[in-house]
Amino acid sequence: MLIRTLPAWDTAQPWVTLLARLALAGVLGYAGLSKVTAPVVSVQAVEAYELLPPELARVVGYTLPAFEIALAVLLLLGLATRYVGALTAVLMVVFTAGIVSAWARGLSIDCGCFGSGGQVPPGEADYVTPLLRDLGFVLLAGIVMIWPRSPLSADQAFGLYPAQSPTDRFASESTNGDDDEQGVATRRPGSAEG
Repeated sequence: MLIRTLPAWDTAQPWVTLLARLALAGVLGYAGLSKVTAPVVSVQAVEAYELLPPELARVVGYTLPAFEIALAVLLLLGLATRYVGALTAVLMVVFTAGIVSAWARGLSIDCGCFGSGGQVPPGEADYVTPLLRDLGFVLLAGIVMIWPRSPLSADQAFGLYPAQSPTDRFASESTNGDDDEQGVATRRPGSAEG
């Protein structure tokens, strides 16, 4: 069964996805670039969470900036958009879990999101702002993952997500049938199945 979607969303969706893509690319690019120039601080920020053995924390601290930059470039280009959106969502969920864990264990740290990080004096840690921010980024990544079609993307140039909207497909498919009052396409007996 096909259910008709809102035509306004079909028009707005590619642009909403483009904005989400660019916002995430900007955030990840800024975060990665701010850490890649000071890798020791990036390692300190990861170690401050006290979740990983020191050797693994160093590996994560040194590689995370490059990973963030790579995601930013792919989002900016709009290449493998659905998969990059999913990876970005997972990364943001991991960041959120780390912040919640630090807060729950009473650690007093800076999140380390944008090149700073490590221990801060008791009472100076802010967990609410980074949590809300990261949850917003999860939402943006979800938009990119669920609705990857957007203008100015390599995916579109390669034909991965055609410019045809779901409403266009619905209209062409429903010519073989009638819509009931809920907007559900029904097939007439004897009509060709597509």
